[in-house]
Amino acid sequence: MTIGRIVASRGNAEIISCSADISVREAITLLAEKRIGALPVIEDGAVIGIFSERDVIYCLASAGSAALDKAVREVMTSPAITVAPDTEVLTALALMTRRRIRHLPVTEAGRAVGFISIGDLVKHRIDRIEADAEAMRSYIQSA
Repeated sequence: MTIGRIVASRGNAEIISCSADISVREAITLLAEKRIGALPVIEDGAVIGIFSERDVIYCLASAGSAALDKAVREVMTSPAITVAPDTEVLTALALMTRRRIRHLPVTEAGRAVGFISIGDLVKHRIDRIEADAEAMRSYIQSA
């Protein structure tokens, strides 16, 4: 299974993202309103970074409450690690584990086409394992 199939299964779901020029305060508000842990930072259709809960913690630790007035551009993680739609799920999981990240923008021809979390990929793997187990049970019962 590829990342592209997972993204396609969501239909035309909006990629919740932000601009590099908004304030950290505005980005935190968006994270809270949408109940998500990260935002791809998009400029002219291209992913230039990721703003995550970790970025919030790091900038607050270093700058205190003044961090809230900084631009996302100043505190985001950049460059973003991305995957293509044809990336296999297990390859993406291995990348996320190795790099210790929880979110990946999905890009094609330099444009953002999706955004996945480690939770999305783990859910897919669990669903797949459960389907395989059910198929095995059915096979054994019919034999």
